[in-house]
Amino acid sequence: MAESKNFIHQIIDEELAEGGRCYGQKVHTRFPPEPNGYLHIGHAKALEIDFGTAEVYGGLCNLRMDDTNPTKEDEEYVEAIKEDIHWLGHDWDDRFFYASDYFEQMYGYAVELIKKGLAYVCELTPEQMKDMRGDTQTPAQSPYRDRPIEESLDLFARMRAGEFEDGKMTLRAKIDLASGNFNMRDPVIYRINHLPHHRTGTKWVIYPMYDFAHPIEDAIEGITHSLCSLEFESHRPLYNWVVENISIETKPRQIEFARLGITHTVLSKRKLRAMIEAGIVSGWDDPRMPTLCGLRRRGYTPASIHNFSARNGVAKVNSVVDFAFLEYCLREDLNEHAKRAMAVIRPVKLVIDNYPDGQTEEFDIENNPQDESAGTRKVSFSRELYIEQEDFMEVPAPKYFRLFPGNEVRLKSAYIVKCESCEKDADGNVTVIHCTYDKDSRGGNPADGRKIKSTIHWVDASNAVDAEVRLYDRLFTTEQPDLADCNYLDFINPNSLTVITGAKLEKSLENTQPQDRFQFLRTGYFCADTKDSKPGHLVFNMAVSLKDSYKPEN
Repeated sequence: MAESKNFIHQIIDEELAEGGRCYGQKVHTRFPPEPNGYLHIGHAKALEIDFGTAEVYGGLCNLRMDDTNPTKEDEEYVEAIKEDIHWLGHDWDDRFFYASDYFEQMYGYAVELIKKGLAYVCELTPEQMKDMRGDTQTPAQSPYRDRPIEESLDLFARMRAGEFEDGKMTLRAKIDLASGNFNMRDPVIYRINHLPHHRTGTKWVIYPMYDFAHPIEDAIEGITHSLCSLEFESHRPLYNWVVENISIETKPRQIEFARLGITHTVLSKRKLRAMIEAGIVSGWDDPRMPTLCGLRRRGYTPASIHNFSARNGVAKVNSVVDFAFLEYCLREDLNEHAKRAMAVIRPVKLVIDNYPDGQTEEFDIENNPQDESAGTRKVSFSRELYIEQEDFMEVPAPKYFRLFPGNEVRLKSAYIVKCESCEKDADGNVTVIHCTYDKDSRGGNPADGRKIKSTIHWVDASNAVDAEVRLYDRLFTTEQPDLADCNYLDFINPNSLTVITGAKLEKSLENTQPQDRFQFLRTGYFCADTKDSKPGHLVFNMAVSLKDSYKPEN
């Protein structure tokens, strides 16, 4: 059966065919993020489409920083974007550019449009311009629309020279005031902004608008297919108008694909920044954030992001995907590749009263039952252990098969133990559980074949490693916090982060390095934190739980 192709690749196939627009050319795409924040999971889909399409056709993909607005741009974001893309396994070789590389050329093309009578300097305020552009009515004409060409050229040069304050003047394209597409109603293509630029400093005080700059950048770089999200569909006529009316040979084609929304999160950089500034999260790389650096710190893998993007496909209609599907893709990857370990998150002491005091032994435990090549590790065992508090109930609930007085459980890969009693503190909290063990059940199998209904994990108290564990829940309590008629900050989940100190880990984890990932048996998948974890103070972030209620469609 022939491989099914998405609609973008179908268009490219037609254009590469003999007689097509790109016949004999190499497919050339670009990924153009604005360096005013960190990339998030929505950007991941876009860059997978941009870089992935180039890879499919043996073509090229440029990385270009869209730095045409100095207001919030910073070199910090540039470096972070590069790191994220490299983490996902993509590269751009020597094809790394800045939009600011082309400021002089863009200025020249703007002058060309003025000389052709296709642009004019306008002195309307933003409010006046908005009112005059109308709604469904044909807008009123700017009193500056028929300004003489020489006058516009002079004023535009003086705008560049810094003679006017911000907002005093703009350069507008002269297109079609009667157009039903508002983007064609004499859009602004240059504005004044005296803020220093992160690369050009104070050299420029006028900056091109995205709709003017972007098609020029694509054309200069020889882009054949400018792939962008669906919100730019109505901007495509302006994109085409720009490249058709300036003296540039390359004529790229813009193709739009649907954006990807995810439940229980927001993907607006403005809103993400607001949460940082309000102290709701600790930064762009907070593991609760949908940013790629946040997901990486939490424990997500490049493979899980690739699979998530691929399985969602390339569509023409915007959609919202359950966050649980992203977790499903991570869980699927880590189940195959993460080593197993025993970790007790909320520990309580378990004493095996009939185990010889001072004796220790070791058990061989598999590192990953899904991967025989991962081998085994030795885990020590002694008279005193730690188990999870939830694995004991003095008065058991119905169908509770773990430890309670008189009941037996299997200690993972070790022995069968029987609960005898417990000790409590003055507040009635259980502090020690007393058990006896069946010495003939080494490996966890009773000699008489009796049925043991529950297996629990444990950690040897004699050499347990202390750790801090951070458990994460959804950042928002509602599936769609980004609805226009609500304030997304009203739905912040106060329990999105739980920090537990004093967790006990098996000794094999004492030299864990940042970004090492493990399945903590019966609990979930965890990743050593890249910022706070270090020898002597291990910090683990829960990447995803073991429980999975999500069922992907076939």
